[in-house]
Amino acid sequence: MSDFTLGELDREGALQESLAGVWGCTRADFLGKAVVGGGALLGALAAPWEAGAAGAVTDSQILNFALTLEELQAAFYTESERSGAVRGKLRLIPRKLGAVERAHVAAIRGVLGRKAIKRPFFNFRGVTESQDAFLRTAVAFEDLGVTAYKAQASRIDSPAVLAAAVAIHSVEARHAAWMRYLVGVTPAQRAFDLGKPEGEIRSIVASTRFIVSSPNQTGRGSPRFTG
Repeated sequence: MSDFTLGELDREGALQESLAGVWGCTRADFLGKAVVGGGALLGALAAPWEAGAAGAVTDSQILNFALTLEELQAAFYTESERSGAVRGKLRLIPRKLGAVERAHVAAIRGVLGRKAIKRPFFNFRGVTESQDAFLRTAVAFEDLGVTAYKAQASRIDSPAVLAAAVAIHSVEARHAAWMRYLVGVTPAQRAFDLGKPEGEIRSIVASTRFIVSSPNQTGRGSPRFTG
């Protein structure tokens, strides 16, 4: 596989722009060089839906937005684990984070039921087959997840859904700090963090081209485990 470059990860440059401050580099050289208690979380999420609480439609939209990000992360870590590219002391990272993200997916899907979006198809374009690319992409994913949940918190109507979302948010924040530490980036550079609106998050994700429209675009053969 050719060296991992920002151009491959982020064709439109949106990811570079949003995370340039993390790496302390310019847009041109950026990237160039425990499972949450599933039962409790599911119960907390399900309560307001069973009661037909007001604002369920809005909350379902927010949960589906979160589900898209969780599916993306779960697939990324699962594929990275299967590829075996992460080795040595770091080899357990994809398994541990993947288990958490899959638990998030299962919990959110369990609540949404038929309202849940279909699972997307993915093509990670080789980043799951390089340890360096895996670590840097993991930082970007976890940072995006944290900012996405933070921005949606004020839009959630149900207190139970909000509590569950905050529970997930704190786990994503721990993941982000862990990944930043492993690649030598300061876990927290500012005293306060702001969230990113849904439109901006979707634009960043779209720019990576990791989500594709059909299984025919999942890059069979290279990377080997995409799908």
